Amino acid sequence: MRVRHVTAASAAALALTALAAPAALAAPADATPAALARCAEDDLTLRAEPSDDSDGVIKLSVRNNAAKACLVDRVPTITYGDLDGAALPLPSMPHAGHTLAAHDTAYAAVRSLSDSDDAAEQARTVMFVTVTAVPDHHGHRFQALTLGAPAGLRVWEPVTTLWQDSPARAEQVLQEEITGQGTIAA
Repeated sequence: MRVRHVTAASAAALALTALAAPAALAAPADATPAALARCAEDDLTLRAEPSDDSDGVIKLSVRNNAAKACLVDRVPTITYGDLDGAALPLPSMPHAGHTLAAHDTAYAAVRSLSDSDDAAEQARTVMFVTVTAVPDHHGHRFQALTLGAPAGLRVWEPVTTLWQDSPARAEQVLQEEITGQGTIAA
């Protein structure tokens, strides 16, 4: 991945700071009560699968299995193998909390390989990705084989959406942001 990507530790520190910040500092679209706690790792189910429509796109979901609402980060943290860095959020914005209602699911999409000319030469191949919804959690490791890439996932300048209300919306946001056809409200 490129050096300009934020390291996973930096992304986690930024996200933890944002999750601990007062609700008044959060973006209005995700304004949450200050008393709302981060989701416990045992209360979350993370899933990843290849997209049906697009090569190199992974569909993600996080489900809150708890009986009460909690906070995940606004953007999933996706790291590739043992490479430094994480997928960058589209649109680019600071980390903050995203309320996940009891027994609710949120969705995101991540593109692992950019369309840039450098991608063909510079791409690295990894055999797994790790996805977390709360940066200080361990997250869940997904093997490349289960993501439709038995020879490994090629990665260069990966990007991810914020959590969305449906899988179709997550893929739409990813496509619109990549092509520059729209500005998506957080």
